[in-house]
Amino acid sequence: MLQKHHIQHEARKPHFQVSLARHGDDVLAAQRLRWKVFAEEMGARLSTPQPGYDIDLYDPYCEHLLVREGDTGEVVGTYRMLTPTAAKRVGSYYSENEFDLTRLRHVRERMLEVGRSCVHRDYRNGAVITQLWAGLAAYLMKSGCDYLIGCASVSMRDGGHNAAGIWHALRERYLSPVENRVFPRCPLPLDALDATPAPSVPPLVKGYLRLGAYVGGEPAWDPDFNTADLFILLPMHRLNPIYARHFLK
Repeated sequence: MLQKHHIQHEARKPHFQVSLARHGDDVLAAQRLRWKVFAEEMGARLSTPQPGYDIDLYDPYCEHLLVREGDTGEVVGTYRMLTPTAAKRVGSYYSENEFDLTRLRHVRERMLEVGRSCVHRDYRNGAVITQLWAGLAAYLMKSGCDYLIGCASVSMRDGGHNAAGIWHALRERYLSPVENRVFPRCPLPLDALDATPAPSVPPLVKGYLRLGAYVGGEPAWDPDFNTADLFILLPMHRLNPIYARHFLK
């Protein structure tokens, strides 16, 4: 007599693969994810030539880092990187739309810019961002650049009070030296905001600071994304060795 065996299957944990975009379809998948996160989820007003995709003039000059869900191949996380050579070709760094980078001109040829970081809403448990950081760290090492720069966004859905609180909480400990200071082109009106006393700092900002990054100056207001943006400056000589070993293992 055959016995029926009841087998319990454990839910498989998703596994992820990180790589650079190799062709146009890869880039489109990243731009589609960015649209879903920034436009549909966060309500950003994006000017794009192709509806449903976040596309801007910097994309063709950037390298795009992708994290895919291993079973489905779906792109669930992305970052983009702009090298000094590519920034020269496009005419500027993206950050220069929001900040005056004049005081960084002496290191301009050694700055790698990162941006448009996002993770699919169903995969924000830390595993995907860890993969992105590992891929970014490997790319940074290969690039030979001495500085990592970029804009880290803080939601303005509360009117900007949390962003103001973050600025006041971080400026004493993390503000860059005056010779490397940047200046927002459209400053967040800090004097008109009630700074949240115990602000909620986004995980991405916390990650940069743990790595050893500076906040380059007062936050800018990005009306299209409805965010307050902090300029992040990470000199590689300040890279926290504990985190460097973790991401480069």
